[in-house]
This record gives sequence, C-alpha cells and structure tokens, in this order.
Amino acid sequence: MFQAPLLGGLFIGVLSALPVVGLGNCCCCLWVVCGGVLAAYLDQHRDPTPITIARGAYTGFLAGVIGAVVYLFVASTVSALMAPLQEEVTGAMSRSTTDMPPEVRQALEWVTANPSLSLAFDFFVRLIVGSVVATLGGMLGAAFFRNDVPPALGGPVLPPPLPPM
Repeated sequence: MFQAPLLGGLFIGVLSALPVVGLGNCCCCLWVVCGGVLAAYLDQHRDPTPITIARGAYTGFLAGVIGAVVYLFVASTVSALMAPLQEEVTGAMSRSTTDMPPEVRQALEWVTANPSLSLAFDFFVRLIVGSVVATLGGMLGAAFFRNDVPPALGGPVLPPPLPPM
C-alpha cells in the first residue's frame, strides 16, 4: 500500500533537492505534481479495480509528505557538499559588489552562517505546500489513469469465428 507513495515521494524529494534540476519546481511545482501523478499511476497499476479520486488524493498526499522528508535528507547532504563553494561565491559576491545595501549583505552572511535554519524553514514550506500540490497531482493521476474496464474473469476474449464462405 505504501509502495506507490514511497516511489512518488522519492521522485519528488530527489529531483527537488538537486541543484539545477530542482529549478523545475519553479514551473508550477513540476516535480511535486509529477510525483503525485506518478504515485496515483503506480497505485492504479497495482490494483485491478479503478481507484477513486479520493484514493488518488490520499496517495498524492502521502507522496508529498514523503517527498518533503526525502528532500530534507538529500538537500542537507548536497548542502554539506556544496558549503565551501557556496561560502566562496557569496564572499566573492559581497566583496565585488560595492553598492550592495547593508541589509542584503547582512542577510547573505546570515544565510551562509546558518544553513540549517534556512533548510528547516524550507522543509516546513515544502511539507505544507508540497503535500497540497502533490494531493492535486494524485487527483489528476487518478482521473487520467483510472482503469474503468473491469478485470477479465476468464481467459482472453476471442472474437467469434467467421462464417464459412
């Protein structure tokens, strides 16, 4: 039962946390919606009976919550690996820009000094917004991939034989 939301959440979390690929979420939360749709598709693929919109919404919601948790772990790992480069870039930017307002300079120094606080804030935003958007994706996936044809009870259905000529 949790395989479909787990795979949808992995899709959401990993693709959202990657540095360049994560920018796809700027396009209407692309990875989050696709993760909800993927979870609903996998849920429908696993069950021969048609899934309802409510079940797709539930599957998408779980994928959104799992995606936020996966994002937290992947983003913290990527942030730890990229911290020296980020500090160097922000230091070079603050040294080269002489007309930067002091408030912006102070905000850049604060974000560089406290990456865990900004990551925690980002996690909570992704948890709330991501679960809502993935729920909508799950509803869309349930509507698109609904299996309205009941499963066959016997073997394959063959067409009637042609009459002899």
